[in-house]
Amino acid sequence: MAQMELNEQNIAEVVRQVLSGMQAQEQKAAVLSDSYDSVSYHGRRFLGVYPTMEEAIDHARSAYQVIREMTVEQREKIIAVIRKLTYDEAEIMAAIGVEETGMGRADHKLLKHRLVAEKTPGTEDLISEAETGDGGLTLTEMAPFGIIGSITPSTNPSETAICNCIGMLAAGNAVVFNPHPHAIKTTNYAVDLVNRASLAAGGPADIACTVVKPTMDTAKVMTGHPLVRMLVCTGGPGVVKAMLSSGKKAIGAGAGNPPVIVDDTADIPKAAKDIIDGCTFDNNLPCIAEKEVFAFESIEEELVYHMTKNGAYLMSPEETERLLEGGLGEKKDEKTGKTSLTINKKWVGKDARLILREIGVEAEADVRCAVCETDADHPFVQTELMMPILPVVKVEDIDEAIRLAVKAEHGNRHTAHMHSKNIDRLSRFARAVETTIFVKNAPSYAGIGFGGEGHCTFTIAGPTGEGLTSARSFTRRRRCVMSDAFRII
Repeated sequence: MAQMELNEQNIAEVVRQVLSGMQAQEQKAAVLSDSYDSVSYHGRRFLGVYPTMEEAIDHARSAYQVIREMTVEQREKIIAVIRKLTYDEAEIMAAIGVEETGMGRADHKLLKHRLVAEKTPGTEDLISEAETGDGGLTLTEMAPFGIIGSITPSTNPSETAICNCIGMLAAGNAVVFNPHPHAIKTTNYAVDLVNRASLAAGGPADIACTVVKPTMDTAKVMTGHPLVRMLVCTGGPGVVKAMLSSGKKAIGAGAGNPPVIVDDTADIPKAAKDIIDGCTFDNNLPCIAEKEVFAFESIEEELVYHMTKNGAYLMSPEETERLLEGGLGEKKDEKTGKTSLTINKKWVGKDARLILREIGVEAEADVRCAVCETDADHPFVQTELMMPILPVVKVEDIDEAIRLAVKAEHGNRHTAHMHSKNIDRLSRFARAVETTIFVKNAPSYAGIGFGGEGHCTFTIAGPTGEGLTSARSFTRRRRCVMSDAFRII
């Protein structure tokens, strides 16, 4: 498999190459709905997809019994084939994902799949520890849980499933998925890919299993089943809360609302480009993406100017108001009587030009983000939209910037960004916001290894503290003690 260098220059080149073939890809996506369903693709029956969750768990148990007897080298061979198939079939999964969910961009989803293939840790992430002393030898190793139950989102469905499978298999587990109901086909394709890889490498067929029609009931079965020893949830706050109340070991990857601070020491043209690049990546679906900007008043006008030179459309106050009316609504809780904002799901993950068209604005062909200047309490600032809509708030100084950014992050402790050359200010914001990911002077996707160092994951566990999950996150520590023996000094 050809290696992809993840630096900004090559990312841009890959995007250009993908864009040049987008017309053919879009035509391919248009016919996908006629050539596949949730259990097959072009006549190839998906492996690991079962009518009921009970059957899925039963088959995963059989696979786990085989995995238990495999060597680490054998598991790594399967992972190598998973990587190759993910890289080779990234375009197919990207097209299916856009066609099924109606969200995101196929060219960016292709890049995300290739990132998963190349930068998701495998068995090398597992580290054993040995302690010796007068009392003998103690060995601590990372052991599997067994069968893991995983809930995956509609925003990054196949990327999350494959990333989870690589890490969970590396740790010696089997996995059952309860996919988001709006991304069944995409997730099931990923499950099939993982099982095809396993068979090709001499492994069992059901290292990953799922159901034909995932529902809340199938999720309850998965959560409560005695054979499922661990739960991993990548989704909204409601489903994460349900997993955490299961009584089992759970990893929860919750929501975020990542703020960006830009101060008067930043490289403003670069900051503007980085922010727009990150905010518009896959139309703002990644939970790490820039959601609101707090810019020093002295450089705010310059920052917005350079944003417009990098694909942003600056909305007037009237256009911003129309966008607010169309993008957000209110929902009343019948029990408490309180009202809360709701997001227009038809706009989530859509191109900025399509969203602007909904309010009567015909933007230029290169527009990929709708920027608006607002105050700090504006709903666009306080609500995670997952749309390429970016509010910019003027602030007087670093104290106001940090205070407002921390408020907008809502204590999710997920991701935050800052563009500055002042180390003290960078440190102050990092300490104050306490996020799992803190990106300095780069687009948000650098935080998951895309154009930055570090491994990739699409399950970022802020609520439960694991952070950027990897193989070791899906293990339990076991200790073996040899008393008064086998110390050679």
